[in-house]
Amino acid sequence: MFTIEQIKKAHAKVKSGADFPNYIQDLIILGVKGYDTFVNDGHVEYYGVNNYSVISDEKYPEIKIENTANKERFIEFLVAHQDGQTDYITFCNHSGQCGIAKWRVDIIEMTCTYFDKSGAEILIEKIPG
Repeated sequence: MFTIEQIKKAHAKVKSGADFPNYIQDLIILGVKGYDTFVNDGHVEYYGVNNYSVISDEKYPEIKIENTANKERFIEFLVAHQDGQTDYITFCNHSGQCGIAKWRVDIIEMTCTYFDKSGAEILIEKIPG
């Protein structure tokens, strides 16, 4: 089974959204099946086989999550981030401003789904393989 330390080592290689596909490949090798990232404090819950999971500590001071999702504005921020124009913490702040409470990466389906505070799906995107 994987550990938070192994995941941190893989994540240390990520400098921008442009590095995300390689990060996913590293997680597959470790046996991670998916994970949820919580925008409010940056903690992440990683999932593996047989209900195995590990949870990372919070990563930054609390970010306020707006009550109403702004999908169009979020997509603009997401595209800029994936193009390497913003760093991770900037993207997290932008996500909160747009009402995104968490995102779920499903490594089996190769999707990333963004959710609002109520748990409603705001955007689902395919992860480039």
